[in-house]
Amino acid sequence: MSIVRVWIHAVWGTKNRRSLLTEDVRTKVLRHIRENAKAKEIYVDRLNGYTDHVHCLFALNADMSVSKALQLMKGESAHWANEEHVTRFRFEWANEYYAVSVSETGLGRLRAYIDNQEEHHRKKTYAEEVDELMQQHHQTHHS
Repeated sequence: MSIVRVWIHAVWGTKNRRSLLTEDVRTKVLRHIRENAKAKEIYVDRLNGYTDHVHCLFALNADMSVSKALQLMKGESAHWANEEHVTRFRFEWANEYYAVSVSETGLGRLRAYIDNQEEHHRKKTYAEEVDELMQQHHQTHHS
């Protein structure tokens, strides 16, 4: 049997960056994403977010691509949120996402970062955060 553990940090937002993820809605949606991921054999290590986006640290198994895992988590959770009427508005995730592999040595720092999203976003918007992540990723691959 093959053993594969590829860590992925993914970030995705609500469509048009709408602030649909109030604390109550966010709790329900994140719980559902976790339950659905477990049922689909996607190991979610950390999952948290803010009003307009979600951070997810998950491990790919040998049969799963990043795009397939995100399709299963994003698409299914939006469908569920609309069926359950968790918001007054139609719930949609944006099509795009950010995903990057994470080394085992970076897991502790990333877990703390994901766990502290509310505090983090008192200082920085989602757009600023994504720009910063993109710059960090670009620098690490081209320096």
